[in-house]
This record gives sequence, C-alpha cells and structure tokens, in this order.
Amino acid sequence: MAKKAIVYSCTECGAQATKWLGRCPDCNAWNSYAQEDAPAPVAHPQALSANAAPMPISEIGADRSPRVSTNIESLDRVLGGGLVPGAVTLVGGEPGIGKSTLLLQVADRLARNGLVLYVSGEESPTQIALRARRLGTLHENLCLFTETSIDRILAEVEKLRPAALIVDSIQTVHTSANASMPGSIAQVRDSAGVLMTAAKRLSLPVFLIGHITKEGTIAGPKTLEHIVDTVLYFEGEKFQNYRVVRAYKNRFGPANEVAIFEMHDTGLEEVPNPSAALISQRSQSAGSAILAAVEGTRPLLIEVQALVSPTHFPSPRRMAMGIDANRVTLLLAVLERKAGGATFAQNDIYVNLAGGLTIDEPALDLGVVAAVLSSQRNQPVAHDVVLFGEVGLLGEIRSVSQPDLRAREAAALGFRRIIVPHSNAIEIRADIEVMPVRRIEDIAALLFDESQSRPAKRV
Repeated sequence: MAKKAIVYSCTECGAQATKWLGRCPDCNAWNSYAQEDAPAPVAHPQALSANAAPMPISEIGADRSPRVSTNIESLDRVLGGGLVPGAVTLVGGEPGIGKSTLLLQVADRLARNGLVLYVSGEESPTQIALRARRLGTLHENLCLFTETSIDRILAEVEKLRPAALIVDSIQTVHTSANASMPGSIAQVRDSAGVLMTAAKRLSLPVFLIGHITKEGTIAGPKTLEHIVDTVLYFEGEKFQNYRVVRAYKNRFGPANEVAIFEMHDTGLEEVPNPSAALISQRSQSAGSAILAAVEGTRPLLIEVQALVSPTHFPSPRRMAMGIDANRVTLLLAVLERKAGGATFAQNDIYVNLAGGLTIDEPALDLGVVAAVLSSQRNQPVAHDVVLFGEVGLLGEIRSVSQPDLRAREAAALGFRRIIVPHSNAIEIRADIEVMPVRRIEDIAALLFDESQSRPAKRV
C-alpha cells in the first residue's frame, strides 16, 4: 500500500511545504506550520460561467439588482446599504460574543422576504430551536439544516433556491474535493471557495460564521478573508451589554463602518443613538472627559476616564483599555516634555474608554490628554465641553477628518463648547462654541481655572 503523502501548511497564510518549518517564508509567522494529509488531485470547481470570454468593460451592463435589506437598519449601514446578491459575508468574533444570535435574528428578518436556509455544523435542530424560541425568531420561512458536507448543502440550495444561506461555521464544513480534516487550512480555503462560486452563480447572499484565534484574527488561512466580499468582526466585552459589528473589509461599501447593539435576554437590539447611550452614565468627577470620535461615517461621543495615582512599584504602571497603550505612553511623554511641568515619573496611570468599546483613531488624543490632566490636578473638566484632535510629538495639535460631523453630534446632545485643532475651527458650521487650540501647553488654560487647581494627595 502506498504511503500517504504529508504536507505542512501555515495556519496564518496557507502556504505549504513538504517539511516542517519554524518560520513561514511567505508571512514570516513563527511556529505556524501544521501537518495534514496532501489532498488528492481533483477537478477544479465549476466556473462562474461556462461561456466566459473576454469583453470590453464598456460593453458590460451594470447589474441593477437591488440590494436586499436585512431589516436591521444598523447592519444595513455596515453592509453599505444592504446585502448585494451573490455577496459572501464572513462574520468573526470571540466565542460567546453573540455571532450565532445575531445571524439567527438576521435569518428571521430575511425570512420575511423569502426562504432562508440556516446550516449548522455545531448544534442540533433542537438546540437551535430552543434559542430561536427565546429570541422570538420562529418564522415559517426559516429552515434549519444540520450538515457538514458542502456537497449536500449545495444540493439543498439547488433544490430549495433560498433567498439567503447562513453557514455556522465555516470551520465545521468540508468538501469532498479535499481529503483533509474539517477545520484544516486546506478545507477551510476550499470550502469557502466552493461556497463563493455557488453564491456568484446563483446570486445568493451567503453568511459564514468564522472562529477566531487567540490573537483575535479569524482562524484559517488569510486567503479566507481575501476570498469573501465582506469581513465583519463582532466585538465587545462579554460582561458588557454593548456589542459592535465592525466592517474590516467591504467590496460594496465603506470599510470601518460600525453598528452598535445591546445584548438582552431576548437577543440583540439596535442602539438608535449610540452617543447618548455611551455617555448616559458619565461621571462629573475629575479624570473624565468626553471626546468626539468617528467610526466609518458614524460620529460617536465617548467618555474617556483616566486615573493618576502614586505608584508603589519601582517602575510606574501604564494600562489602557479600549485604546492603544503605546499611544497613551506617547501622549504622556509629550505632556511631560511640552506641557510645562507635568510629570508622571512617580505615578501609575490607567486610561479606559467607558462602555467596553475599542477605538483606534488619532482624534482621541486630546480627550486622553484632558482626562489625564484632570485626574492629575484633581479638577473635573466642565460638563458641557467636548474635545477632539491629534497630538503630535512636538506638542502641536493637528487637524483630523470630519470636524463638522463631530461638532454637530456634540451640539445635538446638548454640549455647548468644543475644543478643536486650530486648523479645523474654520470648517465647523455647527451651532456650538468653538475653542481652537494650537499647542498642547494651551489645553490646561482652556479646561481649568488655574487658580483652583489642586493636585491629588499622595496616599
């Protein structure tokens, strides 16, 4: 009997080698090669069109097929206006964050417009039905199918011709075109490729749920994210009620667009006014500031909290939640160097974005600086002030994008003053008092009454 061929595949990028390698030569990942059986030679999947031929782009008619609404307004915005027929959407997130709950609710809403096939390779129909009863997602057009074979799944799709297909999850299904185990690099890649081909051929919107690795990226080869049309990440703290759906890739709409939901016993509910919800429990104490961020096209007002306390360690601690810790360290260095006497060598500093959100935007800098100075001086920031702006290494306050959008959101929620980079001030048309600032050393004078500054006492 012939010896079975063995190959080694990189779990990060899908590159293959005939022997184990400590470092992948393609993506430079360490210790990422895993052993699997070499796939047997098979025919290529069915082409998108049997009669495909080169054509001048000017002669190709635009597809006027309307987008399909998910009947969830926030999700439609993230998708760029709804589902595009034939689009494949990959949804990733930590275990227990609510991926299956979200897509079961999406399936129920889509079932109002036609048959929806929900395929699960992880749960039985009884288990899914129990959750559906709790969520109230029992539409008669929602069909459950527990199967892991791509061939059988596509056979049912050909027979039922559903309006949408949901696969939970891509790591549990397999195709007969590949002999490796379900969940392996090759199986995930090939299964996604077969589903993508079927989606384009049938103009069928497809949702795929993807597991994530301990680093927070979707498990499987990186080619999986290249194959699909849209990549959504479901984010949030398990012990917080808020969940964020963020578009990391979207061929048919803006990337980095976000939708915010709140988790309840009956499922996920849209948050119609995220800014109001995020600052509803804001503190009036020292160490709190309200900043204006933009995620995609959505403005968000977020409370940033800072705590500056005497250290009991040889090296002061620096911790940040919801914001890049390296960015916080950089801002502290600029404050010490440029802000006229601020020193943190004997202080532990903790920074947190309230609400469990994670935001990565330079415009947060000014809000972080305000919160840190407020905590250090033990003097609260005025309750009617909002800030945004990027802080440069030389202490200059640099302009950011969409200043008027941020200012309008602040004005709509009752804030009367906004501190902005000087170069952004001329762009703001909102009905709010604009306080421009050029240098980081000028921030304290705008925020605080210098005569009432009182540093926190050492414990």
